[in-house]
Amino acid sequence: MIYLDHAATAPLRPEVLEAMMPALGEIGNPDSLHGYGRRAAKYVTDARDRIAGVCGVSPSEVYFTSGGTEADNWAVLGMGRGEAVCSAIEHAAVLSAAPQRAENTRICPVSRDGIVTETQLGHTMSERTGLVCVMTVNNETGCIQPVEQLAALTHARGAHFFTDCVQAACSQDLRRVAACADGLSLSGHKLGGPKGVGALIVKKGVPLRPLIAGGEQERGLRGGTLNVAGIVGFAKALELAQAERERFSAHTAALRDRFERKLAAVLGDKVRVDGANRAPNLSHLTVKGGSAVLLNLLDLKGVAASGGAACSAHDPKPSHVMLAMGRTPEEAAGALRFSFGRETTEAEVDAAASVLLDCLGRL
Repeated sequence: MIYLDHAATAPLRPEVLEAMMPALGEIGNPDSLHGYGRRAAKYVTDARDRIAGVCGVSPSEVYFTSGGTEADNWAVLGMGRGEAVCSAIEHAAVLSAAPQRAENTRICPVSRDGIVTETQLGHTMSERTGLVCVMTVNNETGCIQPVEQLAALTHARGAHFFTDCVQAACSQDLRRVAACADGLSLSGHKLGGPKGVGALIVKKGVPLRPLIAGGEQERGLRGGTLNVAGIVGFAKALELAQAERERFSAHTAALRDRFERKLAAVLGDKVRVDGANRAPNLSHLTVKGGSAVLLNLLDLKGVAASGGAACSAHDPKPSHVMLAMGRTPEEAAGALRFSFGRETTEAEVDAAASVLLDCLGRL
């Protein structure tokens, strides 16, 4: 099986599993006052300090969550005051939560290349805008957004800026992003960490309302017993991902370009690469004749890929990202997403391209 769906979830790294093992054996609740609880709490404190160090923020600004979806929900519903502006290509966790915000929500359009421009954002914002949400790397196309410029514009208008970094942490400098944003979200399993754990980072002084009631965990803002082992694994995975960021980017960019060249050499204008200024590890293609049937054929032939976000894989509606980029529903139905990881090889990429071409011939 050739796994080219790392954007959906990356394999758990052996170093991460090894780091988690001692914490998995702990029986204490990190909020208990006895020795067992103190030992569990020490794991959490150390992990929080390490994540804060990687991102260049204060440990008190790191809040643990069950993953990226919860972190996105919390940011949209809890950060700042006033209406929200969300880009049209945000993850469903942002766009689905936005209507639940007490204040109005505005949707900012994007270019046909999938980029949010300062002009578009400026026209969408109003004097009532209190929060702007633009993801750093789009989870479908891999388009890298100009978050530093967008954050500067947002702050000049007196609003807070939040960015979803779930798909960005393998290839982008999180310290740079955190320096310009008021809040950002992260998820462990996109980095080779465990599923079911993530974080919301919110800068000191930014109003943040609680999301989950029921306990005093996370400074009284997020009730529920913390996933101690998951948090330990998440911290280790984030450290590794940021330390290896440049090597990862060079490796996956070479694989992506090789893959796309092989397809273009045979298909010509029947295949289109979607988006501009792309992250190195994602290849989002619109293929003439592509469909859900093609994905099934790829799977049967041993190639795991996707048509977009995994969380929307069972939704029959066309991708909202493709529609926002001006594609027709028919074009959106032909979209394929291939995403590469640190262990993906040239041989796998070559084999996957051959399988894809064979499947298209069959269709």
